[in-house]
Amino acid sequence: MRIIAGKVAFVVVIAAVTSLAWAQGVTIAANSTIESILAAQQGKKVTLKLGPNDELTGTIKAVTKDVVQISELSGREFFDAVVDIKSVKAVIVRVRN
Repeated sequence: MRIIAGKVAFVVVIAAVTSLAWAQGVTIAANSTIESILAAQQGKKVTLKLGPNDELTGTIKAVTKDVVQISELSGREFFDAVVDIKSVKAVIVRVRN
């Protein structure tokens, strides 16, 4: 019985930690900009839509007024990218399972 309870507790902890990596949603205001939305998602995993067939998925590491640094790129986990904020057409955020 203790083994089952331990496994259940482990699964609950893993689920809680995993859900922390997902964003809580996107809130915009009248003065929102791509820069402010990216800054609010710092440390979270997002997808940046850069063009019709061009996307980057990774974790936002840093945001300035001109560029955003994305780490742990999907499919290229050992690489970072620095993207001109003017190139970002949309910020896609996973908010639920």
